[in-house]
Amino acid sequence: MRQTSKATVRKARALRRTMTPPEAKLWTILRARPAGLKFRHQHPAGPYVLDFYCASAKLGIEIDGIAHEMGDNPARDERRDLWLRDRGYRVLRIPASELRDNAEGVLQHILNACAA
Repeated sequence: MRQTSKATVRKARALRRTMTPPEAKLWTILRARPAGLKFRHQHPAGPYVLDFYCASAKLGIEIDGIAHEMGDNPARDERRDLWLRDRGYRVLRIPASELRDNAEGVLQHILNACAA
C-alpha cells in the first residue's frame, strides 16, 4: 500500500520550485554530494514533505524558520516528527538562523548525523 498520496507528491514538486533562501543555500551545498551522500530536496514521506532527505541514512532534514516557534506549530512539528520516527525516519531540525550564520558547521552536523 502506498503511503504517499498524489497530492503530497504534487505539493513536493511545487515546493521544489519555491525554495526559501535558507533552503536554497543548503541545497547548493547538499546537491554537490558531500562525503558521497545523495540528498533529495522536498521529499514526500507519507502525508508530509521533508525539506531534505538522505535515503542511505534514512535521515530527514528540516530547516526551521521563526514560524516554527509560533502558535501551535511546535506541537504540529512534534506530531510530524513522531509519525516519521514511528516509520523509521530520523529527523534533524536545523534553525534557519544557524544555517545563515554557520553553514559549514551545519553541514558537518548533517554529515555526522548521516554517519551515526
